[in-house]
Amino acid sequence: MDELPAVRCPYCGEEVEVAVDPSTGSHDTIEDCAVCCRPMELSVVVDRDGAVTMKAHRDDD
Repeated sequence: MDELPAVRCPYCGEEVEVAVDPSTGSHDTIEDCAVCCRPMELSVVVDRDGAVTMKAHRDDD
């Protein structure tokens, strides 16, 4: 089941929801911002209870 946690885009500052499948575990991925279309590097962390947290970074950092 996909979750839709929100993350703030490091480029435009808008909060966007990103579909994440907690069964894939913790991982890094790149997703385009739904508002400004710039590529965000996402660090996805899935804890032992299946709760998802994300941090977004600029692709050019």
